[in-house]
Amino acid sequence: MPSNEICYLTAREIREKIRNLELSAVEVMEAHLMQIDRVNSTVNAIVTLDSARAMDSAKAADSAIAKGDYTGPLHGLPTAVKDITPTKGMRTTFGSPIFKDNIPNQDAIIVERIKKAGAIIIGKTNTSEFAAGSHTFNPVFGATLNPYDTSKTSGGSSGGAGVSLACRMLPIAAGTDLGGSLRNPANFNNVVGFRPSPGRVPDVSPLGWDTLGVQGPMARTVEDIALFLSAIAGPDSRSPISIEQPGATFAAPLERDFSGVRIAYVPDLDGLPVDSRVASIIETSVGVLESLGCIVEQATPNFSNADEVFKTLRAWRTASVRAELLKEHRGLIKGTIIDEIETGLKLTSIAIGRAEEMRTTYFHRVRAFMETYEFMVMPVNQVPPFDVTIEYPSEINGVQMETYIDWMKSCYYISSLGQPAISVPCGFTPEGLPVGLQIVGRHHDDFGVLQLAKAFERTSMFGERLPGVLH
Repeated sequence: MPSNEICYLTAREIREKIRNLELSAVEVMEAHLMQIDRVNSTVNAIVTLDSARAMDSAKAADSAIAKGDYTGPLHGLPTAVKDITPTKGMRTTFGSPIFKDNIPNQDAIIVERIKKAGAIIIGKTNTSEFAAGSHTFNPVFGATLNPYDTSKTSGGSSGGAGVSLACRMLPIAAGTDLGGSLRNPANFNNVVGFRPSPGRVPDVSPLGWDTLGVQGPMARTVEDIALFLSAIAGPDSRSPISIEQPGATFAAPLERDFSGVRIAYVPDLDGLPVDSRVASIIETSVGVLESLGCIVEQATPNFSNADEVFKTLRAWRTASVRAELLKEHRGLIKGTIIDEIETGLKLTSIAIGRAEEMRTTYFHRVRAFMETYEFMVMPVNQVPPFDVTIEYPSEINGVQMETYIDWMKSCYYISSLGQPAISVPCGFTPEGLPVGLQIVGRHHDDFGVLQLAKAFERTSMFGERLPGVLH
């Protein structure tokens, strides 16, 4: 098989060809390294690359196959990890000059599991500075460009992962999501990004009970998301919120009859400004879902206090983790992060407690709403990819954005709920920019979200258009 064709296979197809001895892990690795060499300099998605180690690992994977020893469900698949996630012996900068030469001495749990499942980590993908903001640029590596239009942003903060997938430089990639960082770059790059339930993919964190931030998978198809999740999900005693359900649950077939399933179509999350190009594309999803037999009704839960809840808890979280860095390295931290830390430091215990109470009330309002509707569908983001030279959109439909994250409320309203959510390709603007559909499931129903996303993907076939940089 020609090397460029290998890169266009799905992760499942590559895995099966490796298992059936139709492709070697070395051939797969060579093909993807060649694709990186062809494309990455244009888009700046992979910022640390260890080709020699990757090839050695591919040779070891083939030796294991020759002995009949498959290490796991991702055996021989190339992948990369977001540059916010620690990798033992491989540079992890957090997109910050403070850590530009940082070499961790320990892997994150997700990295341990990726390796145990047989995947080969070739390097790190670009991120926003400290993963703050949904536009991937930082002072260490610069900006990652959208492959559908290199004058536009790739989204973020897992922008490097999204672009690597869109450009066929990787079949699967790992990312993180606090306010939308798995969903938004998937949306902007015509790939799939899944925010699992908190604790589904365990993590060791200074804030062990934190449920705003999660680790999760990105891929080009929903089935590849499920394959990846089957390897990285499952309980771990180091995470106090880890979910006991085993990762193998996600290896089951995703097929399901959706006849009669009730879905709430939430076009603007109760009054958020949404760019008309995005709104018109999201509206087309209703017909696709109805063709599956779903009963789709325009309905909106009560999102009041969702903004205050997220911003308060995010500021508290940022201050808790970054305050010491601000004391020591103020001149090396971007202004929006400084503002976030200082906002968090000013919070009173009463304000934090009130935010937690409001979050609980908010959760129960939406939980009651979703006793009627099994899923909600809505925009991932309120705007299509914007100019890469601006830090964030300052207005939408004439409505001014007060902060650098206000334009992505459609994502972070869902983060506060802790419910599983996915971005799946939905269409393109008249300019050819990707738009994704956000599907939100009930509490802990990660598998159900993947099932509906798979059915939507199969029926819509919106994911076929290739990025301009590949033409």
